[in-house]
Amino acid sequence: MERVPRKNIRFARQEYVGRRIYFITICTEDRRRIFQNASRAKTAIESLKRVSDSMGVLVHAFCVMPDHVHILVEGKSATSDVVKFVAQWKQTTGYLFRHELPRRFWQRRFYDHVLRRIEDSDPIDWYIWMNPVRRGMVAEPQQYPFSGSFTVEWPKTEGRGKTRRLRLPVMTTAREWPSGEMAKSRKVRP
Repeated sequence: MERVPRKNIRFARQEYVGRRIYFITICTEDRRRIFQNASRAKTAIESLKRVSDSMGVLVHAFCVMPDHVHILVEGKSATSDVVKFVAQWKQTTGYLFRHELPRRFWQRRFYDHVLRRIEDSDPIDWYIWMNPVRRGMVAEPQQYPFSGSFTVEWPKTEGRGKTRRLRLPVMTTAREWPSGEMAKSRKVRP
């Protein structure tokens, strides 16, 4: 039987290099709930921090859900490469979990949106942080222990550790984002 080649759905390589902002979703293979285990979720976040620091990528927002991960990232320099960053993070977590999970627990590809303007990132930050609220896992985004940011204070607090109620934009899909169509979408294979 002849194998049909997969359609190339990646943007031109230069679209993933440089000082751009990306909203990325990475799913587990067969949507297995591997990050339902709190220890794995924490390890994945620690690894995300190490890899982002070493590869010159800023992580403005992240949320590790049981079966997928959302991240909003920005290249720090003209040589920052988001495809290599995602591949390195997936490889690192694969190595860390090699004794407890199947060899390949990530889907081969990932979804990304290349943002056109920095102003477009605020609603996406909140989309990411509100994911566990929309799923009914917590009542407030600050209550979810596996989301946050490496570039802004999270959770936002007021005085002596008292968490203030955050004003959140109301949105559920990309069509409802305030700035209308604001991102290019593609599923990408690293």
